[in-house]
Amino acid sequence: MSVDLVLPCLNEAAALPWILERLPAGVRAIVVDNGSTDGSPEIAARLGATVVHCEIKGYGAACHAGLEAAESDVVAVMDADASLDPQQLDRVTAPVLADRADLVVGRRRPVTRGTWAWHLRLANVELSRRIRRRTGVALHDLGPMRAGRRTALLGLGLTDRRSGYPLETVVRAADAGWRIAEVDVDYLPRSGRSKVTGTPLGAARAVLDMSKVLAR
Repeated sequence: MSVDLVLPCLNEAAALPWILERLPAGVRAIVVDNGSTDGSPEIAARLGATVVHCEIKGYGAACHAGLEAAESDVVAVMDADASLDPQQLDRVTAPVLADRADLVVGRRRPVTRGTWAWHLRLANVELSRRIRRRTGVALHDLGPMRAGRRTALLGLGLTDRRSGYPLETVVRAADAGWRIAEVDVDYLPRSGRSKVTGTPLGAARAVLDMSKVLAR
């Protein structure tokens, strides 16, 4: 097994079959259930995924639980809402496996108009600008598909357990002198509403979480 794929999951019963059936050879899925009520963990187990239950609520908590449960040297993370294609995982994992990069982030490229709401895209542009100013790393997107080496990721000592987790990963990796790369990945219409930015309250919390990370 060359790569473990962490899939943070909260009520993704509709999307999981499509994702798990498209896993590339050599990739093991770790579905981290964060309190689903729609049968997501049972569906994941039935389709052959390793299921981890994370009692602490939050995207970062689920990501970190999956990272701790992983066994492969290289670990990838991807949203479980079918907005990203597992068949493109090699775009983020290959540079890490070949030791050309320490952390690879997928830059989302919408495949249809309306896939990415304009206000969320604008917010992402501003966040990318602030990342460049804080770290010197020229990223265009803090994408939800990324990959790195498990031991090194655990060694970053990440503490955010909510929406700021991906940003903290990049900031701490940059501060540690990691080679950080960005690659394009397709961004598809998601299944259901975003758990992070799908509501005004969720979007506000995400902005607050990320602002706290950048202020540290």
